Amino acid sequence: MRHYNIPFFIPELGCPHQCVFCDQHRISGTPKVPRPKELSSQVEAYLATFPDGEKQVEIAFFGGNFTGLLPEEQEAYLAATTPWLRDGKVQGIRLSTRPDYISRENLELLKRFGVSSIELGAQSMDEEVLRLSGRGHTARQVEEAASLILAHGFRLGLQMMTGLPGDTKEKTLFTARRIVELGAVETRIYPTLVIEGTHLAKLYREGSYEPLNLEETVERCKHLVLIFEQHKVKILRLGLHPSEGLINGNDLLAGPFHSALKEVVETAIWGELFREAYAQWQGTSVCIRVSPKALNAAIGHHASNRKWLEQVFKKVNFNADPALKGREYRADPC
Repeated sequence: MRHYNIPFFIPELGCPHQCVFCDQHRISGTPKVPRPKELSSQVEAYLATFPDGEKQVEIAFFGGNFTGLLPEEQEAYLAATTPWLRDGKVQGIRLSTRPDYISRENLELLKRFGVSSIELGAQSMDEEVLRLSGRGHTARQVEEAASLILAHGFRLGLQMMTGLPGDTKEKTLFTARRIVELGAVETRIYPTLVIEGTHLAKLYREGSYEPLNLEETVERCKHLVLIFEQHKVKILRLGLHPSEGLINGNDLLAGPFHSALKEVVETAIWGELFREAYAQWQGTSVCIRVSPKALNAAIGHHASNRKWLEQVFKKVNFNADPALKGREYRADPC
């Protein structure tokens, strides 16, 4: 069943901390916070674009600390979604929040209003990285919040970042493994970018912080993707949403931004699979079959995998094979 979000960005609303990397207004490209009474027209506009047929639709509140809002503010936003939940046009509500703003009382409020999915901004499960990043919470608080969310029957997502101050490849992979162990069924993976106006920009200019380059980020994310795939944790997003400020460079000071990071990482994973095996392939021409969903990724971003294979073989064909799943492939002479 196809899933759709109707997103509302509430940048930094209810957030008590200014993390060193954060300026949600610049990152999300949302200068104005929508008020509850403004939700109606936007929800109807989104619903009109969705195709007919079976689908799951969630109204989603992103970019802030939803459970950090005053209870009456939370109720106002959630109550504004009631008409669409009642008539079945929307099946649930998704929100993102901080792990140190989760309580039994608050989860009971969310449950009453039909919230279905809660995403926690864990970012790292390493205490030093959390401290250097100014997160204002501990790894233990992530663990406790995750346990409470699951106990109340919500779908749990845990978001993470790579390349934060004090982070290493080992710490990044540790965070991914802990996300799996804590019972998350969804995740988002974000590279750390240096955004103008943040404390991280000051550290970067002082020379006390150096972001990962794109190659390092892709290398780390390859491993993250494979860990989450192995444990059936759905990756909702890999890389930041390309707001206008990030694309034109006005907001981005430094860091591994790529508007198609997921495609680049998928290309690298498939390229590595082919490099490990191509010496065993027979003939001067090769036909590579993959699942229909994997076809574009296997060919590669800007056809990069096909291009390097064409330096090895006289002819290279890629074909979709519905019998293949995941990262299965077949390579035969053709």
